[in-house]
Amino acid sequence: MEYSFLSRLKQGVIICDGAMGTYLNQKGISYERSFDELNLSKPELINQIHREYIEAGAEIIETNTFGANSVRLSGYGLEDKVREINIKAARIAREARDIIGKDIYIAGSIGPLGKQLEPYGKILKAAAKDIFREQVESLLEGGVDLFMVETIANLEEMELIVGIIKKTCDLPIVAQMTFTAEGMTLLGNRPEDVASHLVPLGVDVIGANCSVGPQMMLEVIQILCEFGTTYVSAQPNAGLPRLYNGRFVYFSSPDYLAEYARKFVEAGATIIGGCCGTTPDHIAAISKALKDIKPMPEKIGGYAARDRMNIIAVKDEKKIPTISPFLEKLTHDFVVSVELDPPKGSNPEKLIKVAGELKEIGADAVNIADSPLARVKMSCLALAYLIKRYVDIDIILHFTTRDRNLMGLQADLLGAHAMGVKDILALTGDPPSLGDYPQATAVYDVDSIGLVNVIQKLNSGSDFFGNAIGKPTNFSIGVAFNPTAPDYRLELSRLQQKAAAGGQYVFTQPLFDIDIIKQSVDDIAKYNLPVVLGILPLMSFKHAEFLHNEVPGITIPNKLLERMKNAGEKSASIGQEIALELIEKSKGYINGLYLMPSFGKFEVAMNIIKYINH
Repeated sequence: MEYSFLSRLKQGVIICDGAMGTYLNQKGISYERSFDELNLSKPELINQIHREYIEAGAEIIETNTFGANSVRLSGYGLEDKVREINIKAARIAREARDIIGKDIYIAGSIGPLGKQLEPYGKILKAAAKDIFREQVESLLEGGVDLFMVETIANLEEMELIVGIIKKTCDLPIVAQMTFTAEGMTLLGNRPEDVASHLVPLGVDVIGANCSVGPQMMLEVIQILCEFGTTYVSAQPNAGLPRLYNGRFVYFSSPDYLAEYARKFVEAGATIIGGCCGTTPDHIAAISKALKDIKPMPEKIGGYAARDRMNIIAVKDEKKIPTISPFLEKLTHDFVVSVELDPPKGSNPEKLIKVAGELKEIGADAVNIADSPLARVKMSCLALAYLIKRYVDIDIILHFTTRDRNLMGLQADLLGAHAMGVKDILALTGDPPSLGDYPQATAVYDVDSIGLVNVIQKLNSGSDFFGNAIGKPTNFSIGVAFNPTAPDYRLELSRLQQKAAAGGQYVFTQPLFDIDIIKQSVDDIAKYNLPVVLGILPLMSFKHAEFLHNEVPGITIPNKLLERMKNAGEKSASIGQEIALELIEKSKGYINGLYLMPSFGKFEVAMNIIKYINH
C-alpha cells in the first residue's frame, strides 16, 4: 500500500522538527539523565516539546527514542524498559498531534547502538539485530507513521537497521547518516558511497543529520542529490557547540539556518529539519523561509466553507425530507462509512481535511465517535457541525447516554437536528472507569434502548414525557450490535428491543469471522434492519494480539492471528488483505461497510474504498 507520507513526499518540501536532547537540556534536564526515560517520568514535557515544533510548522515530529535501545538504556539500568519507553514515546507524539489537530507525521526515531559492531567492537551483528528488532516492533506497536534512522556513522549498522524494519513492516524509511567536516562518515564513507549502498535497499529518503552545521552539510546534500537519490533529507546542527557555564551552547541563529534551508531545497532536498542545538524558533524560521516553495495547506480539507447552510434554514417545511439521505441510500444501495475520532485538542483541521478526501474518493459517510473509551475529546457534535460546514458528506453521529441526563440528551439532539446532523447511532457509551477520569460520575438516565425511545419520541413531535416540541424531527436511528458478545442471546434480545423502539439500521462491532457474520445477519433478518458491517484493518501482529486479548467485544480467529504473526514486514498489507477478503465473502449479506482505521491511518480506509469502487 502507498502510505500518505509517500504521497506527501511527491508534493514537495516537508519540514521536520528540531532537536530533542539539547532542547531538553535548555529546559533544565541534565545530560546525565536518560532523555528517553522522560517518556515515562515526564510525558507532559515531551508532549509540550512536540507541540511546540508542530506549532512552529513541522510536518514531521520524531519520537523521543533516539537512544531507546537496550544497549544505551543499560547505562541507566533501564534495559528492561525498551518496549514500554518506545510505545509510550509514540503515543505521546500521537497525542500531541491529536491535541494540535494538524495533519502531521510521526517518525519513529532510531539512533545507533552507541557501541561498535564487530569487527570494530564486541557487539555481534546477530545480537544487534535482536536489539534493533525490539525497538522497531515497539515503535510500530505505538503507532508511528514512518521510521527515521538517524545519526548513523557505520553503513553496515544502517543496512542492518533498514533490514530489520523491512522484515518487520512496510512503513516508509528515512535513512540519515552523519558526516564529519571532511564530508565523510567516521568510517570513511563518502556521500556517493552512502547513496550507492542505500538506494538498492529501497529506503524512501536518504539524508544527513547531526555532527556539523548547515554550511558543511550543504556539500553532502548536493552530492546525495546528484547521485540518483529520489528524496533527500537535511537536518544540520545549529553550528558547532561551545561549552558555556557548564552547558553546550549552539550559536547558529534561526535566520542563518533558514537561509541554508533554502539552499538545501535548491540543491534538491525534500525534508528539511534540524538536529542538535535547533529549537522551535529555528523550525519556525525555516517554515517561514520555505513557505513560498513548500505546499501550503489549502482551505480546510480543500473545501471552502459554504456561506449558508441550507440544512439549517429551510423556509418551506414541505421541502424537509421525511427520510435522511443516508438512510435512503442504505435501503437501496451499498454504503461505506469511515470512523473519525474527534481530536484531543481544539483544532479540527486534520479531520475536516480527511473527511474531504474520503468524500472525493467515494465514501458515503463518516462516523464521528463520542469520546470513545471514555477519553476526553472534542465534542462529537461540534466536530460534526464543522465537517458538515466544510464537506458535503453524510455524518453518522455516535451519541451516548454516559455524559448527559434526560434533559441534556434531548437538548443536544434538538441542537444536532438544527445543525443538519440527523443520522444518529444510539449508544450507551463506555464507562468512565475505562478512561482519563475514572472517578467521574456517569449519568446513564437511560441506556441505548432508552435513547432509541427518546429519539423516536422526538421524531413523533414530543419530548420523552409527551410535551410537544412543535415540528417533529426526522432523525434516522442506528443501533449497535456485537455478535461476539459473551452472552449472544442477551445481545440479540437487546437488538430486538432496539428494533421495537424504533431502530432503523444496524452497525456491528468489528468482525473477523465470516461464519459469525453470516449467522448474525441471518438472525438480524427477522427485524428487517439493514446491516453495516464493522471492518477494522489490522496493522501488525501486536495490534491484532492487543485487540483480541485486551479490547472488549473484539474476537479474532486463531488462524488470522497466526497469519498476522507470520506476515513479518508485510503485516499491514496482510491486515488489509484480510479486511478485503472479509468484504468479498460478505457480499450479498450486508448493506454497507463501517471502516475503523487504527492509529489515524486513514490511507488504509482509502485504499479499501478505492478497491470497492473499482
